Amino acid sequence: MKRVWDNFLTKQDKEVFEKSGYGVKAGFGKRPVLLVIDINYNFLGDKPRPILESIEEWPNSCGEVGWNCIPKIINLITKCREKKIPIIYTTGEVRNDKWDRGSWAWKNKRTSGEKINKNHKFDPNDILEDIKPQSKDIIIKKLKPSGFYGTNLQSFLNLFGADTLLIFGTTTSGCVRATAIDGFSANYKICIVEDCCFDRSESSHAINLCDLNAKYADVIESNEVIKYLNDLEDNLFKLPLGDDNNN
Repeated sequence: MKRVWDNFLTKQDKEVFEKSGYGVKAGFGKRPVLLVIDINYNFLGDKPRPILESIEEWPNSCGEVGWNCIPKIINLITKCREKKIPIIYTTGEVRNDKWDRGSWAWKNKRTSGEKINKNHKFDPNDILEDIKPQSKDIIIKKLKPSGFYGTNLQSFLNLFGADTLLIFGTTTSGCVRATAIDGFSANYKICIVEDCCFDRSESSHAINLCDLNAKYADVIESNEVIKYLNDLEDNLFKLPLGDDNNN
């Protein structure tokens, strides 16, 4: 099967991967949690537009490639709600004066210095309305790429008794990768949902999926994840009560 990264690999790269033993499929566990990484207006803009147009107003936007993933993302979130699988969203959080951006400020002068998006009705860190969290879901606010760093994500995963992380979102090379590697380091089975991930750089997207698949995760498409979810028992988890606290 042709993979998204094949066109970016040299002949030697392909030979190394073939002989090295990397890329074995780890498979799923029995208690998955869905991690929706940073699908907010900061990374998509407020409407579908070509990336070079979108970044004029939203400097971190991935443009149309992100919006093109939304239908499959909705399908996967909907299936997890049907099966009562825990859903955890991550998004950014920053002071108005941006002091707490810290090391982010060293690498991008626009997002640290300019006052942008001030006339938009959406805060950049608002999760996209099309996939907004429901009351049973958990939202993790973070300052750095990994959903684990400086947050209580690990504590919630322990509470759910999770053994598998189904991860998708943006950017593939940044927050998705960082979260996946930290999850791998904590000995979770990691699944990256390829057709629900996106990045502002086509090459970074492809090569990071390649590297994650080789060493840290199973990189698979959403239809395979949905098949796995369909085969799970119902009501595996005790979810937060949310608005259903009278039941």
